[in-house]
Amino acid sequence: MLRIGIGYDVHPLVEGRRLVIAGVEIPFERGLAGHSDADVAAHAIVDALLGAAALGDIGAHFPPGDPSHRDASSLGFLEAVAELLAERQWRVGNIDATIIAQKPRLAPFVLQMRQNVSQALGVDLDRVSIKATTTDRLGFEGQGQGIAAHAVALIENDSP
Repeated sequence: MLRIGIGYDVHPLVEGRRLVIAGVEIPFERGLAGHSDADVAAHAIVDALLGAAALGDIGAHFPPGDPSHRDASSLGFLEAVAELLAERQWRVGNIDATIIAQKPRLAPFVLQMRQNVSQALGVDLDRVSIKATTTDRLGFEGQGQGIAAHAVALIENDSP
């Protein structure tokens, strides 16, 4: 059996925060606002995986008001979701994620992002695709107000 899930996340860019995307800390004058590390790529992937397995969304599993998630690494969320999937005999087939940001330039960090996500999910690197794009200065991403990410996940199960 195969299932597909879609995930989306967005966070505003603010002063005084680290910029963490797919577990990589990226040098930049602003970071993403949020309760955890506000990692838009990891959050979109978490939602895609949970959606594919019909297990709700990131907020149901990692509530933003929960003090234990304050400034937490979202790679830990990915690890927890991988465990939830494994308990139900689901395997990650592949992940495809796109990060939308005008700045900073993300291409130099994409390989490390892929490695972090593949390690957190316990899958081979060739099952994780992460891309970065701009909006040619259109919309909130293009104006530098925030960063968004979309993700699609395929999960597999041998059960009939």
